[in-house]
Amino acid sequence: MRTFDADVVVVGAGPTGLMIAGELRLNGVSVIVLDKLAEPIQESRALGFSARTIEEFAQRGLISRFGEVGVIPVGHFGGVPLDYRVLEGGSYGARGIPQARTEGVLGGWARELGAEIRRGVEVVGLDQDTDGVTVTGSTADGALSLRARHVVGADGARSVVRKLTGIDFPGTEPAMELRFADVAGVQLRPRFSGERVPGGMVMVIPMGPDRARVIYFDNTQPLRTAEGPLAFDEVVEAWQRLTGEDISGATPLWVSSTTDNSRQASEYRRGRVFLAGDAAHIHLPIGAQGMSAGIQDAVNLGWKLALDVKGRAPEGLLDTYHAERHPVGARILTNTLAQRILYLGGDDITPMREVFSELVEHHDSVRRHLAGMVTGLDIRHETVQGDHPLLGRRLPDRELLADGEKTSAFALLAAGRAVLLDLGGGPALHEAAAGWADRVDVIGVDYPDCAAPVDAILVRPDGYVAWVAPLGAGPAGLTDSLSHWFGPAQ
Repeated sequence: MRTFDADVVVVGAGPTGLMIAGELRLNGVSVIVLDKLAEPIQESRALGFSARTIEEFAQRGLISRFGEVGVIPVGHFGGVPLDYRVLEGGSYGARGIPQARTEGVLGGWARELGAEIRRGVEVVGLDQDTDGVTVTGSTADGALSLRARHVVGADGARSVVRKLTGIDFPGTEPAMELRFADVAGVQLRPRFSGERVPGGMVMVIPMGPDRARVIYFDNTQPLRTAEGPLAFDEVVEAWQRLTGEDISGATPLWVSSTTDNSRQASEYRRGRVFLAGDAAHIHLPIGAQGMSAGIQDAVNLGWKLALDVKGRAPEGLLDTYHAERHPVGARILTNTLAQRILYLGGDDITPMREVFSELVEHHDSVRRHLAGMVTGLDIRHETVQGDHPLLGRRLPDRELLADGEKTSAFALLAAGRAVLLDLGGGPALHEAAAGWADRVDVIGVDYPDCAAPVDAILVRPDGYVAWVAPLGAGPAGLTDSLSHWFGPAQ
C-alpha cells in the first residue's frame, strides 16, 4: 500500500487553510497546503475579523503579530446602530486589517511550525478509500499525486474539493449586489456602519492616510446585467449620484463586487474529507463574519484531526465538527439575510426598521442576543456534563497566576493542547487526569475573576469549556469528559 505523503492535505492557502495548517502543526501532524495561485493574493476582500476571532488569535499568541489592533466598538445590525461592548470582549471587529495581511501572518506562522505550502497546484482529482485520500493536481511541471489520511477543502466558494466529493451546496440565488473600490488620493468622511441614502446605501472604510474603501448598494441596479468586471467609471458615476461626492480624481487600486448569494454545504464531513471556510458556507459580507467563521472552523477542526491522526480520537469525535460548526454557519446565513432586508430593503421595510430600532434601544437582552450572534461570542457547544453556566462556552481571558507565575488564560492555550485548570481541586484532580497527560496539561492557577466559582475547569484546545468542578465537588465526571473528548486514558 502506498505510504502517506502527509497526514493531512489542505486545499486552499487562504486564512482558513493556513489556520488549519498551523493548528495541525502545533500538534505535530504533518500537513501539505495546496493552492492554485502562484503567489498570495494582494487584494483584500475582508478588512478585519470578529471579536471571537481576535480571541482565537490571542489564544495562539498570534494577535501580537498584527501590531496594534484597533476595534470598532459601535457597529450595527442591518443598519440599526448597536454597541457591541454590551458583551465582555465585544466589538464589531478588528479595524482596517486587510485580508492579505492576515494571510501573511498566518502563512508565516504555519511555515515556522513546519507546514509545507505548495503554490501553483490546481486540484483536479480526489479519491478516498477506507485508509486515506489520494489528491491529484496539475502544475506547470506536470501532474502531481499526493496521499494523505485526511483532506480539508478550504478552497473557497467554488470549492473543487466540495464538488469532487459530491457534497451539495444548497442556498438562495443572489438578489442584490454590493460594489466596492479601494481608492487612493482622496479624502472621504468615514462611514463605518454605512448610511442609507436616497437610492441605496453607502459606506466608507479608511485604509490609510489617503486610502479608503468605498462600498455602495444601488437599488436602481440591484444586480449588474453587463458582462465583464465592474469598471471604476461605474463606481464614480454611482458614488456621485448616491452621495454627491466626486471621486473621479482618485486612483483606483481595486474594483470588485459581491452578492448576497447564500449557500451552505449539506455536510461538513464526508468520510475523510472535510470542508471549511467559504467551501462550507458563503453569505453577504456583513459584520466580519465570513473570514472569521472560516478561521473558527479551522480552530474547531484542527485538534480533532490531530487526535485522530495520532490514534487518540474517541469514537465520533470527527463527527462533532459538523455537529458544532454547521449550526453556527446556518445561523450566520440567517442573520446576514435578515440584515440584508433591514439594511438594503426599500421604503416598505421602514416600519420594520422602526420596530427593530425600538427593540434594540430599549431591551438589553435584544442587544446582547444580536451582538452575540454576530461576534460568535455566545456560541455554546454541548457537553457531557450538566448545565453549569461555564459549560460549552468560550473561556474568557483573564490575568492569572499559573504555578506562581503571571500569565493569562489565553496564553495557556498557545500550545494548542487541552488544559485542565486546577483552582483548588487538589491531588485527586491530578490523579484522575493522569492517564491523559500526553493530551491534557494540568496547571495550577489562581483565577480570581472566574464568572462562577469552581475548583477546576477543563478547556478544549479551541478555548471552549468541556467540564467544571463546582466548589467542593471533586473530580466527579472528569474522566467521562476526558474520555469523551480526548479518547481513552493511556
